[in-house]
Amino acid sequence: MGNQVAREDFEWVYTDQPHADRRKEILAKYPEIKSLMGPDPRLKWVVCMMVVIQFIAFYLVKDLDWKWVLFWTYAFGSCINHSMTLAIHEVSHNTAFGNNRAMWNRYFAMFANLPIGLPYSASFKRYHLDHHRYLGGDGIDVDIPTDFEGWFFCTRFRKFMWIILQPLFYAFRPLCINPKPVSQLEVVNISVQLTFNVLLYWLWGAKPVFYMMAGSLLGMGLHPISGHFIAEHYMFLKGHETYSYYGSLNLLTFNVGYHNEHHDFPSIPGRRLPMVKKIAAEYYDDLPQYTSWLRVLYDFIMDDTLSPYSRVKRRLKGDVKQE
Repeated sequence: MGNQVAREDFEWVYTDQPHADRRKEILAKYPEIKSLMGPDPRLKWVVCMMVVIQFIAFYLVKDLDWKWVLFWTYAFGSCINHSMTLAIHEVSHNTAFGNNRAMWNRYFAMFANLPIGLPYSASFKRYHLDHHRYLGGDGIDVDIPTDFEGWFFCTRFRKFMWIILQPLFYAFRPLCINPKPVSQLEVVNISVQLTFNVLLYWLWGAKPVFYMMAGSLLGMGLHPISGHFIAEHYMFLKGHETYSYYGSLNLLTFNVGYHNEHHDFPSIPGRRLPMVKKIAAEYYDDLPQYTSWLRVLYDFIMDDTLSPYSRVKRRLKGDVKQE
């Protein structure tokens, strides 16, 4: 467990990200893919159903023994809450109400944020679009770990702990890499979420609040669904910076596993990404891909050539326009 990984720096490249060029090439060959763009009319109803399910769960856990609260927090709450974070990811691309109703998407994301407990939907939108525009961009893309993470989490045991602590690093990493002034929407998001948390405690006590908050932290830490954090962009094969996953957990995660397809066409809702792969199969079938996020987590921890440094990074040129 003390074996130290070999990498001492990120994989620096001097080329542009591959997704823009592949998008142009695919659209030139298959213009019908444009018809897949636009909002998904089912998304808002699926999200509303998930929020209602968690509200019912809050009521049900309030009278359980703590041992059962702990059990259901990890077995059920963590899955739903991680899925809700990926619903917010979907909504951040305006796939709930379309680009013409951008603010409807922002406020709907805050609604989806309620059962998660941690106010982050407004901030996520700002940083996530930078991740798409400037994938791997030094000082811009906060999906890239800090130098401290790469340096310190360099043994199997430390990588194991790093995965457990993923929610904390995703929360504080933007403050270290690319801090931005607090926006009005972020203030609204924080105010609405804190008000909801207080009301939940006042109505039903500490157990639903624990179920909510711990479910979010556990679901984004050492959890099978969290394999997508590693699977999406960590460089398991030299020269490849984005990977897709085609396993069954896509059913719970709005097809976020179709990650090459998503970065090629971020305006296409997750429900339609399998159609992109079907239409343009020759562009995706031969790319490196996964069928198990759990195996991704295991391999990341046990492979001594992999670490938080296993990311492609690039220095950006020209004007950088951030959210």
